[in-house]
Amino acid sequence: QVQLAESGGGLVQAGGSLRLSCAASGSTFRFNTMYWYRQAPGKQRELVAFINPAGSTNYADSVKGRFTISRDNAKNTLYLQMNSLKPEDTAVYYCKTITGLEVWGQGTLVTVTS
Repeated sequence: QVQLAESGGGLVQAGGSLRLSCAASGSTFRFNTMYWYRQAPGKQRELVAFINPAGSTNYADSVKGRFTISRDNAKNTLYLQMNSLKPEDTAVYYCKTITGLEVWGQGTLVTVTS
C-alpha cells in the first residue's frame, strides 16, 4: 500500500541542527496522521512527535521546544526539524503511518557528537 522513505540523517555536533524528511508514496498521505519515532542504541523505540491531517502536533517531553514536525501534503512529505541537538538525540529515526497496518520507513541515522 503506502511506502515511506526517510532521509536527512547524518553526523552533527551538539547544538547543531538537522532536518529529516519522509517521502510517502500512495494516494492517502494527506488524510493520514504521521509519526516520527526514534530508537537509540540499546534502547526501546520511542515516539518523538506526530501530526494529524489538519496540522495539529504533539511532542515527547524530551524534544519539546527543540524539534518541529511538519508536513507538505502537496509533496507527500513529512519533516522533522531538529534544533539544539544533544548527544541523547542519537538514534535511528523512523517515520510511520497507520493504514490498517502500521507502515514504517527504513530509518535514517542521526548521530550527535559531544
